[in-house]
Amino acid sequence: MALLTLAEAKAQLNLVGDSDDTELQVYVDAVTPVIEEFIGPVEPRAVVEQHDARGGRRELVLRTTPVLSVTSVQPLLASGVSYAVDGLVLNPDTGEVRRRDCGWFRGLLEVTVQAGRLDVSPTINLAARMLVQHLWRTQRASRGGALAGGGNDYSVSEPIVGLGYAVPNRVLELLQPYRLPPGVA
Repeated sequence: MALLTLAEAKAQLNLVGDSDDTELQVYVDAVTPVIEEFIGPVEPRAVVEQHDARGGRRELVLRTTPVLSVTSVQPLLASGVSYAVDGLVLNPDTGEVRRRDCGWFRGLLEVTVQAGRLDVSPTINLAARMLVQHLWRTQRASRGGALAGGGNDYSVSEPIVGLGYAVPNRVLELLQPYRLPPGVA
């Protein structure tokens, strides 16, 4: 599963033929980490995190969300305890992991999860298409400064602090319902 395919990007840009495919594929590949910065993993992948539960914890809160499944919870030290994944309860959106028996996690732990989404919502896909369109058009400005296709639809008068001009507001607005909670990135 891909966030965006080359064919979808070409359709968004109304490109026919394959003369721009190699260059456009770079843009398609580049938008995934940008989108994931705002909403977490889209394309499923294994993620390994370390958690310190030496004082005992009722729950572990994963730093990567959304999570499809917990693959393993293993001790980092030989004297530690492993936790069977079928004995865990996961909240995939918040990344909270609890023991089904209401026990405590203890020790330094390595938690391996499968993070990402099973499918890409049409809204997230549209945001990726629009981001590719924005980047494609802004890099193709004519000598006079006007954007390819005319007008200034892809110009941004003021950047959002820290974002520069790479991600237009219309893309951020589409991603808003899927945004990571504050403090998660």
